[in-house]
Amino acid sequence: MSRFRGLWQASVNATKRGNYGVSKRGNLEKSMFVDDVGVVRRVVRKEIIRIIRAFLALLWRPEDLLPPSERYIFKFDSKEELKRWHLYADSEFNGLSSASLQIQESTNGSSGTGVFSGNLSLDVSEGTKWNISRSGFCGMRSKKFDGFIDLDGYDTLALKVKGDGRCYISTIYTENWVNSPGQQEDNSWQAFVYVPKDNWYIAKIPLARYLPTWRGNVIDAELEMNPSRVVGMSLSLNAEGGIPGSVTGPGDFRVEIDWIKALRTLS
Repeated sequence: MSRFRGLWQASVNATKRGNYGVSKRGNLEKSMFVDDVGVVRRVVRKEIIRIIRAFLALLWRPEDLLPPSERYIFKFDSKEELKRWHLYADSEFNGLSSASLQIQESTNGSSGTGVFSGNLSLDVSEGTKWNISRSGFCGMRSKKFDGFIDLDGYDTLALKVKGDGRCYISTIYTENWVNSPGQQEDNSWQAFVYVPKDNWYIAKIPLARYLPTWRGNVIDAELEMNPSRVVGMSLSLNAEGGIPGSVTGPGDFRVEIDWIKALRTLS
């Protein structure tokens, strides 16, 4: 505030340096006096504006307007946290895959972690009424947020995971502005997440790497995610597909999840 006072005093001194005295020699002097008052007002007004701008420049730095460099979206440290998620699998369509989501308590006093595990099967129950083209998938999806999560100030999604060498799919759901108004589905944006076996790993996925999809298929169009309107997320896997070198095929799967964060890595 001492700098602000100094600026203010400088403006006051500047107005005092002008010859703004009152003359008693008639109308001409009165007219000059009126003109001088107008000049004083303009000078003072400009000086006040300059002071205010200088003062705000001291208070409002561009970096102060940015959100924190990282933001927790999910922390899988309690059973209460797991209530924010629900499971799905091909068993909803008479497939035979199964999944569970549980908390693994820590043995050293630290917070627990979430464990998403189950079994992938390519088989389908006999006599099913569903004509499904593929089976062998499971997933965990967050329930819709109360409103939106605004990730517009971030460029990367990070997941701290420990797994089984399989490739998982990270999905971000945003408010529907791609599909036609008659469709109620959220827009989905997906990216692969490789989870190394037996070691904790922080997977960092730039938001620009997420591709627009519809029911698991990539939309062949130039579309841009709206990160300010995130309504949910999911983590899933298929028995087939993924990146080269990852574990594939039917069988058991298990991934441990500590947290999911949004990061700002670009300046």
